[in-house]
This record gives sequence, structure tokens and C-alpha cells, in this order.
Amino acid sequence: MTPSLSLPAVPPPVSPDSCPLCGDRRAAHFHRDARRDYYRCPRCTLVHVPAAQRLAPAAERAVYDQHENSPEDPGYRRFLGRLFVPLKARLAPGAEGLDFGAGPGPTLSLMFAEAGHPMAIYDPFYAPYPEALERRYDFITATEVVEHLFAPGEELARLASRLSPGGWLGLMTKRVTSKEAFAGWHYILDPTHVCFFGEATFHWLATRLGMTVEFPAADVVLLQKPHREA
Repeated sequence: MTPSLSLPAVPPPVSPDSCPLCGDRRAAHFHRDARRDYYRCPRCTLVHVPAAQRLAPAAERAVYDQHENSPEDPGYRRFLGRLFVPLKARLAPGAEGLDFGAGPGPTLSLMFAEAGHPMAIYDPFYAPYPEALERRYDFITATEVVEHLFAPGEELARLASRLSPGGWLGLMTKRVTSKEAFAGWHYILDPTHVCFFGEATFHWLATRLGMTVEFPAADVVLLQKPHREA
């Protein structure tokens, strides 16, 4: 399902919205396809879709309802293993976590529970448990989630605040590499993908949150909170 939009003949040179990650208002036009415009922030380098060109909640939910992810699917488990393996290697025995954006078929939480790391789950559509966002955790995961966020700056700061000292935030999302690659990128074809992060974006985010950052795979990011809070 795609949004019903009538794009202007010439896109504005600067985004009509402030950057949803850092709030900068100078994001320049980066790319246009048949459905949407994309703007890139000069401060944090996030590429985003303007608010007026995003799906409405009901249409967004309809796309997610088509997902058929299941913990019984070994291929899906292998996919999640790209985050599971490097993050698990960094956790203390018995560390407890939260899977943010768990989706209609929570699987990563089961994988960690099987390895001795119990996890709570939260998803605004499928597991809307606000109490899960009030606790502290040793680690938080968000797999194929950040590209869907309308307010990633606010949401990621909230997740970081829920981490205990020394805690880990593990993210999976494909990264922007160049303007040329972006134009032919399959990742922008999903109408629910509205924010696109590059490696420089995650370095900016780590500095903003006071965390360190690692890139164990092309689509995996691990951010760690200091062991002592300032």
C-alpha cells in the first residue's frame, strides 16, 4: 500500500520540516522518486521523508500486518542472528533486555530468553505496553525499526535513558552509503521506511547520547552507555 500523493512539479530545495533526529531546519533535497521526496540533514546526515508524505497510521499498520515473521522460521532467526550474536557476546550472564518494535511475531526476545537473557517486548501496534518503557534494562534491541520512526531523536533518546550504566542499544537497519546508491536502493521502496541512517549519522547520535558506537556488520550498530553516568 502506498500513500496517495500529488508531488509538486519542483521539490522545495529545503525540507518543510525540521530534521526528525536533530531538529536542524536546513535539510537539503537529496532524492525524489515517483512517490516521495527525501531530504538530507547537514548536521546529523539523516535522510528523511517529509511528514506530509508519510503513511497514515491505518495504512502503516496494514503494511505491517502483511509481515509473516515467525520464531519457527530458521531463516528469520539467521537474519536476526546478525545482531543477536555480537550483542550476546557482550552481555553479562543473566542480563535483561527489551525488544523495542517487536512486531507481530516476536522472535529476537525468544532467542535471547533461550540464551538466558529474559526480555520484555514493546510495539506500538502489537504490544503497546507502556509499562515496559518505564523500567531499566541491561540491553535494548530494535531490529528493522529505526527506519520507521517519525521522531527518531525523541525515541532513541528515550531508549538510551532506559539503559542501566554500561548498557547496550543494539540496532539493525541498512545504512545510506551514497546518493548514487540511494537512488536505486530497494530499502526506500517500502512506504513505511521514512528515516535512513548512515555511518556518520550513528557517530553523531553516539556523541549526542554520550555513548560509544561499533559497527559489527553492514546493517548492525551497537551503542554502549558509559559504566558511570555523568
